Amino acid sequence: MAEKAISGDSIAINRRYLDHLLVESRIVGAVRPKTDCSLFGHVFSTPVTTGALSHLQPGMDVFAEGAKRADALCFTGMGPCDELEKVLQTGAKVAKIIKPYADPEEIYSRIACAEQYGAVAVGMDVEHSVNVQDDRDSVVVGYRMKLPTLDELKAYVRAAKLPFVIKGALSVKDALTCAEIGCAGIILSHHNGLMRWAVPPAMLLQDIRKAVGDSLTVIVDGGIADGFDAFKALALGADAVSVGRPLMEPLKEKGADGVSETIRQFTDELKAMMLRTGSPDLKHIDPSVIHPVNW
Repeated sequence: MAEKAISGDSIAINRRYLDHLLVESRIVGAVRPKTDCSLFGHVFSTPVTTGALSHLQPGMDVFAEGAKRADALCFTGMGPCDELEKVLQTGAKVAKIIKPYADPEEIYSRIACAEQYGAVAVGMDVEHSVNVQDDRDSVVVGYRMKLPTLDELKAYVRAAKLPFVIKGALSVKDALTCAEIGCAGIILSHHNGLMRWAVPPAMLLQDIRKAVGDSLTVIVDGGIADGFDAFKALALGADAVSVGRPLMEPLKEKGADGVSETIRQFTDELKAMMLRTGSPDLKHIDPSVIHPVNW
């Protein structure tokens, strides 16, 4: 019964996969690493971004302040325009991820807000458009969602004056489609297990990177529990990793300090792995240091 209970659990599958990726040491002659990272035209001190979370306490502005203190990109999720304005007033660099609302005006108005208040990027989490157990449109906090057609996605990308990011791509096919319609980036995600039996993002990274080259910024979301996981994703081809759940409790307990301290901890752990693998910077992490094993 225990095996059946976890059967198809994409979160557990992802954890199992990350844990079977081992890392070899290349410390002889290594140098102190740098983790500077360029995302959507801005340079950050770390490739560890926040997840596109919503409805957080003590507030999304406090969440963004924590990201700012760590010099990290802050993704935000669902929320009204006045909340986004308050978030951006912190001075954080923010990428706004918009739900796939059934009413396109909800989408266009939020794109306009992101542009007006100074976001660095905008996007949509297409994976949250349908229910987990059937193909019906989902309802999120009272708003009806709709799976956008490819033509609708093209229109949203064209309407945005900011770099556009698709959250929920989880295949080479989707990555190539996103590049073709003009997206600046993708976030590999199954939205915390919304899709059963989902392939772990890290398993797809090398194929996706080979397919899209440098035409897309590729970010891994979900299951990144520490800087060691982050290193594995970056070694396999990710440009950055997105961290959500590990920030929620620190935010509740210590506010902005909790968020910034956690991101810095992840970054320090990443640096430790980079040092021990002879990786001087993010562009020179050799994927051959990763060894998948079957116990």
